[in-house]
Amino acid sequence: MLTLQAIKENPEYIIERLAVKHFDGRAVITEILELDKERRSLQQRCDSDASQLKKLAASIAMHMKAGERDKAEAAKAEVANLKQATKGLQDLLEQTQEKMTTLLLNIPNTPCEAVPLGKTAEDNVVEKTGGVIPELPADALPHWELARKYNIIDWELGVKVTGAGFPFYIGKGARLQRALQQFFLDEAWKAGYIEVEPPFVVNEASGYGTGQLPDKEGQMYHVGLDDLYLIPTAEVPVTNIYRDVIIPQAELPKKNCAYSPCWRREAGSYGKDVRGLNRLHQFDKVEIVRIERPEDSYAALEEMKDHVQGLLEKLGLPWHILRLCGGDMSFTSAITFDFEVFSAAQKRWLEVSSVSNFESYQANRLKCRYRDADKKIHLCHTLNGSALALPRIVAALLENNQTPQGIVIPECLRPYTGFDIID
Repeated sequence: MLTLQAIKENPEYIIERLAVKHFDGRAVITEILELDKERRSLQQRCDSDASQLKKLAASIAMHMKAGERDKAEAAKAEVANLKQATKGLQDLLEQTQEKMTTLLLNIPNTPCEAVPLGKTAEDNVVEKTGGVIPELPADALPHWELARKYNIIDWELGVKVTGAGFPFYIGKGARLQRALQQFFLDEAWKAGYIEVEPPFVVNEASGYGTGQLPDKEGQMYHVGLDDLYLIPTAEVPVTNIYRDVIIPQAELPKKNCAYSPCWRREAGSYGKDVRGLNRLHQFDKVEIVRIERPEDSYAALEEMKDHVQGLLEKLGLPWHILRLCGGDMSFTSAITFDFEVFSAAQKRWLEVSSVSNFESYQANRLKCRYRDADKKIHLCHTLNGSALALPRIVAALLENNQTPQGIVIPECLRPYTGFDIID
């Protein structure tokens, strides 16, 4: 969440930046500032009462020592009355702080200056393009038909066992999935990311820490009996490793990668653009996460973008990078770059990665901080990115590499698949 200090220092700037995300922040920022004044006044009164209680305790001891029992009893009665009054003030102080925190949790992150203005995906800016779009024959098949032709993905079986959006991967389809997972993890390891295997369910505190709650509870699968959430991305458990942690500056940056299945309800998604692997309720992804000093986070963001670009180039897929406009960004992000690959049979671009800098927004929620050389404590910056999400990568690989003989496997994956072609 935004820091109270940043809001107090320049509320008009905060309101202006929130407007880039089409969030009208004036009323809530004004309310937070008023609550902060009330909180400080209540805190001063509580502190004054605490000081008075300390003096009364000393006077009771003095009167008892002097044998002035009546005066001691009068002071004790005054202490009892003051404690009762102070309890009311402390309750009010706690309620005021809770109101402020609730308001802060529901304010999105402010986008950085480099974020383009705009309302929808149509306003995103193409920053970079690479690769060659293959020319396929007129009778080229989309991936869902290729999957049935070669018996590598079974959607009907998934519906039988679970429901729509939960496909089975079979034979060479399953091996391709595992090959991509391992390839992405190996490439992340080579780039200096330390692999972790996290839990695939998290508690509510973790959801609040990374900002999935209270923004995306409708999209997350909730295990009500245990009050746990199936993760929508490995970002959640991996970033929460550093919740309530003060990291020595010498240990920064922290670079982690993790494979996980991901679960998203995708409520309201329907139509031709969600056919096959285009949108699933369960899918596999490798995530990269970084914890950085603020002055290093934007250089780290560029490194992460280069890493994702390198993966797509090794897979031989045509790609472009979009800088998202304010209206198309997530609740928590300060800036986001989406990577899309071209699906030749569908003749459309498919998102396969988002790489984001959250600046101190998540770190403030998480209390993720670092101690500098002068022993001062500062908030970290957090970043993450998909490197990569599998479903649409598989869709593009199947479609773009189809030949009369079968689907050709990219050379970089062959050591992992153990075969060169799906036939």
